[in-house]
Amino acid sequence: MAKVKKNGEQKKEWRKAVKSAMLKATEQESKDRLGDVEPSFNYRWEHVVSVVKLSTKLARLTGADVEVVEAAAWLHDVRKEARGDHPKEGAKLARKLLAQTDFPSAKIEHVAKCIEQHMGLWRDKPLTDLESMVLWDADKLAKIGLTAAFHWTGSALAGSKLRDMNDLIERARSVDWHRKTVASMHTKPARRAAKARLKAYNALWHELEAELKGDDLFNRNK
Repeated sequence: MAKVKKNGEQKKEWRKAVKSAMLKATEQESKDRLGDVEPSFNYRWEHVVSVVKLSTKLARLTGADVEVVEAAAWLHDVRKEARGDHPKEGAKLARKLLAQTDFPSAKIEHVAKCIEQHMGLWRDKPLTDLESMVLWDADKLAKIGLTAAFHWTGSALAGSKLRDMNDLIERARSVDWHRKTVASMHTKPARRAAKARLKAYNALWHELEAELKGDDLFNRNK
């Protein structure tokens, strides 16, 4: 891994360091869950990459600190094996890891705070820190809509959790937290996108069911 000088010391490039740490964590998660380090579909990695893309764009749209948001996005699920404690444990790892890189030291604690606050599929009370809001919104946006549908399907297929296509539709429609998630979005761009994504998600399963039944053989406009 390439290194650069910081205060006379050799420091790792932070983006390479966080990507490497996250990829290693996803491979371990896959091995623990499926017994395969290289699964046919690495859901956790796909999810994190989506969150990074969404959060950095949201940061630019809202004026949030892009560096803080990007670092937090790469590491927000790095300790997912800790389950309910993964935000707290992920924050601990982030503090230690980023301190060994060229990431601005004054921003490390802010990254940790964002990671600590990303928990939950919906919120009863909104967050108050802008960067934490952006990470939370991006993380949840990646869990609804067409992106989430295909991520979830890929993960289910990799783990052989689906009996057939009808089972896929039934499980997808059984999700009962999406509307709460949409209502919990903090930023205006995320709220707008979340509403559109939920509409597309519901339409996807409706159209898939229609195809399986052969309903598309009839003119449904009459």
